[in-house]
Amino acid sequence: MTSTYIPPQHVDSFDEEYDVVVVGFGYAGGAAAIAACDGGAKTLLIEKMPMPGGISICAGGGVRLALERDPVVEHLYETNDGTTSRNIIEAFVDEMMLLDDYLEELCKVNNASTITIEGRGANYPFTGFDQMRFVEVEDIPGVDVLKVYPHARSHRNGTKLFKVVHDNVNSRGIEVRLNTPALRLITQNTNEVRGLWIDGPDGRKAIKCNKGVILACGGLEAAPDMQRQYWQMNPVLSAAHQGNTGDGIKMATDVGADLWHMWHYHGTYGFRHPDPDYPFGIRMKRHPDWVPTKKEAEIPMAWILADKRGNRFMNEYQPYTQDTGHRALDVYDTGRMEFPYVPCFMIADEDGRERYRFGATIYNDSTIEPYEWSEDNLKEVQNGILKKANTIEELADLIGCDPVNLKKTIEEYNSATDSGLEDKFGRPPKTRLKIERPPFYLGEIWPVVSNTQGGPRHNEKYQICNAFNEPIPRLYAAGECGGIWGFLYLAGGNLTECFVGGRVSGREASALKDWNN
Repeated sequence: MTSTYIPPQHVDSFDEEYDVVVVGFGYAGGAAAIAACDGGAKTLLIEKMPMPGGISICAGGGVRLALERDPVVEHLYETNDGTTSRNIIEAFVDEMMLLDDYLEELCKVNNASTITIEGRGANYPFTGFDQMRFVEVEDIPGVDVLKVYPHARSHRNGTKLFKVVHDNVNSRGIEVRLNTPALRLITQNTNEVRGLWIDGPDGRKAIKCNKGVILACGGLEAAPDMQRQYWQMNPVLSAAHQGNTGDGIKMATDVGADLWHMWHYHGTYGFRHPDPDYPFGIRMKRHPDWVPTKKEAEIPMAWILADKRGNRFMNEYQPYTQDTGHRALDVYDTGRMEFPYVPCFMIADEDGRERYRFGATIYNDSTIEPYEWSEDNLKEVQNGILKKANTIEELADLIGCDPVNLKKTIEEYNSATDSGLEDKFGRPPKTRLKIERPPFYLGEIWPVVSNTQGGPRHNEKYQICNAFNEPIPRLYAAGECGGIWGFLYLAGGNLTECFVGGRVSGREASALKDWNN
């Protein structure tokens, strides 16, 4: 399989020939291959891992639909805070307006039914926050997706949505190759992409791409070497997939691509498995999102987080904790020469332990034995993910902090919970549960990345561009390989961009004339 050898950008001859090659088989790669095939292109879809689905299959499966164009354009422009140009956002929303009919058409392949979820607006109260809804695949008759994809677990209906995409790829006879990573783009000493090197079970091959290459191979969730260059905080644990190692970013920059949004990733906080070889962080239980000034948070959260000195330091239940929960941990203390919150510590009591499972495993991986969190959290006490203490003093000893200070921290939190007064870190009143009934439980907490947003910059046609905003001929991006999300993420936004970017890139690439004509 893949070696450290990097093949050349120029070849004397090609081993195989296709019109369009799509790199990465998640939602975006599948949508791109479908669109390219429907455009008349002979299409090859490759995936480096032994199983399809990428990180897409781990998602909730909710695709965002725009109800009113202009308010949604304003909303996305505000949430991106100027990091993505308006014309790109306008083109994106125009495609969002078409996704309902598009998904209905895809669902015909296996008679899947969809459900539209109303009343779940955006995560932040900017203009147009209430002008969006979700659509999800609810049921596929006669299909048990857990049997079809035993290597994958998702939130809600993400696996069902991938089955719809997968069946559409298969019904068109699109060639799919698993265990086949892309290595490097081939330019033939020109400024345009003319092919790419792949490495698969049959060895390394140079593939001629008559029309173009679409990079839909995700971000840098599983690339700690790249993370160290673009992110301050370290380490950040990957949540669900080992395949996203920045391949598309490397290949694109190799031919002159500009990068954007590299600092931004969708993340939260969670546990580290005691087995050092286990590749994933384990996110904490997901609680319902809330919207400041619009939708109150009402579900109790059973824990607080404390730093290495026993102090609370953040709002543990942010409006969209799954996106921004890690950000409060991203602080470096130059006086103490440390990240004071990496790791930090979850503290809960017996009432919290009995209430619900603290962790949730989401994954797409056929190469490891998956870890399933126990319903009562007791397996995690046995294996050391959680530690038990009978007193606050024992808790403090486990942390290595002053027991007087830790006791004060918990008493202040409990007092504010009793009184309903404003929490100094902004945690909503109805989310607080007192921590008072022993035994107490402690978990070491680390930042966790669910998916990244950074990568090669693209224009409204999903053409990858150089530093002067000029398209690199015949090279496209789709999905999270350089997504539009540059500051605050829209729940379901990456999934939406998988289908928007996939459709647009496949349509655009398949319409090109062959480069040798």
